[in-house]
Amino acid sequence: MTPTNEKNTATFLHLSALTQYIFPFGNYIFPIVIWSSKKNESEFVDYNGKQVLNFQLSIFLYSMLLCLIAIPIFIYTIFKHIPFEKIIDHDDFLIDNLTAGNITGLSILGLLAVMLFLFLKVIEFILIIYAAVKSSNGEKYKYPLSIPFFK
Repeated sequence: MTPTNEKNTATFLHLSALTQYIFPFGNYIFPIVIWSSKKNESEFVDYNGKQVLNFQLSIFLYSMLLCLIAIPIFIYTIFKHIPFEKIIDHDDFLIDNLTAGNITGLSILGLLAVMLFLFLKVIEFILIIYAAVKSSNGEKYKYPLSIPFFK
C-alpha cells in the first residue's frame, strides 16, 4: 500500500504534463522538476515519473514523424499548382490553380497525417487523465505505445 503523499505526488506528476497547454514544453519541464526532486524518496513516484517522461518523449517522437510526413507533402502540393509567372504579374493565381480537382493521393496522405496528429493529441489528453486516476488509487500504470527511454 502506497502512502497518500506518494499517491498525490504521482498524480500531480501525471497531471503536470497537461501544462503543455499553458506553457511551451511544460509537459517536459514540470514532470522533470517534480520527478527529480522526489525520485529518491519513493519507488512509486520514481516509476510514475519515468512513465510520464517516456510517454511524453514518445508522443513527441510520433508527432515529429507525422510532421515530417505532412509538412513536405503540403508544401509540395501547394507549390506544384502555382505558376510562378502569374505571381510576377499579380494575377489571381489562387482561384485558378488551387481547386478541389487538384487534390491527389499525396494530399490525402498529408491530410491523414494531420488527422492522426489530432487523434494522437486527444488520446494523449485522455491517457494523462486516466494515468492520474490510476496513480491516485495507488496503482502503477504504463502508458500504451510508450517507448522506454528511462528504465
